[in-house]
Amino acid sequence: MKTVGELMTRELVTLKETQNLAIADELLRLNRIRHLPVVRGGKLVGLITHRDLLKATGLKCPDPARQPLWAADIMNREVRTVRPDTPLREAVAVMLDNKFGCLPVVGEEDALLGIVTEADLVRYAQQLIADLDRLSEAAEYE
Repeated sequence: MKTVGELMTRELVTLKETQNLAIADELLRLNRIRHLPVVRGGKLVGLITHRDLLKATGLKCPDPARQPLWAADIMNREVRTVRPDTPLREAVAVMLDNKFGCLPVVGEEDALLGIVTEADLVRYAQQLIADLDRLSEAAEYE
């Protein structure tokens, strides 16, 4: 059985709740990601998505230079998480059922360990498809 811990991204880009949204925007853009876990002392306290950022800067603060917003102002505080030993099929079901683009992976006391994203799942699907293609081709030559 494949687990979340085997597939999750471990090298994370995170944001502190006291950082402003200009930093969040820059981190998303530079790292070409869509999800930013918000941490305090290594523990997950929230999540900001690219969509959250667009909505907040457009609706709440049309001029961020004049009135900055902070991560704590817009982050989702009720984040659904999984553990590294969660079966991958269970995590995928949660993501599909709730239309989530990611699930942060936490350990003891909500310590952030990783994140599993749609991109991680597509990469895994690509590997599985390649394996199936190789098996299919091998069967044709037998």
